[in-house]
Amino acid sequence: MGDFWPVPDVLAYLAGSWEVDRTVRDLASGAEGTFSGTTVFGPLESGGHDGNPEGGLHHADDGLLHHESGTFVWQGTPRPAERTLRFLPGRPPGTALVQFSDGRPFHDLDLTSGHHAADHPCSADFYRGEFTVQGPDRWRTVWRVTGPAKDLFLVTEYTRR
Repeated sequence: MGDFWPVPDVLAYLAGSWEVDRTVRDLASGAEGTFSGTTVFGPLESGGHDGNPEGGLHHADDGLLHHESGTFVWQGTPRPAERTLRFLPGRPPGTALVQFSDGRPFHDLDLTSGHHAADHPCSADFYRGEFTVQGPDRWRTVWRVTGPAKDLFLVTEYTRR
């Protein structure tokens, strides 16, 4: 496990556009799916909910808006899919706090070693994520979701566009 690429500032690293390829396996049923699309990490747009009543764009140091869009194919049926997350500056500097689009906390993210593990309880289910930076233009996430409602394994590969 020594092939990690350290990232001194996660927000600076993620900024920009990425190709996304994800595999999803339901370990309970054996069903499988894929997602292909893009993720753009751009400036957060102010809507007046964060102390900036003027609107407009935040300074890049204020965080990034993560918008993922593409096609999810589940058991042979394609459908459009998208999600939005917020990546805010964390403590210590160079790390991030990840939130859902409505501001609920998701997980922290510290890639200063090139690898990070994060947990997220969601109702009765539990999400365990591992983030690995493989180079200046490539990173990966692996999520294992367990609980009464879900038994999933998700692997996502990101390649800078």
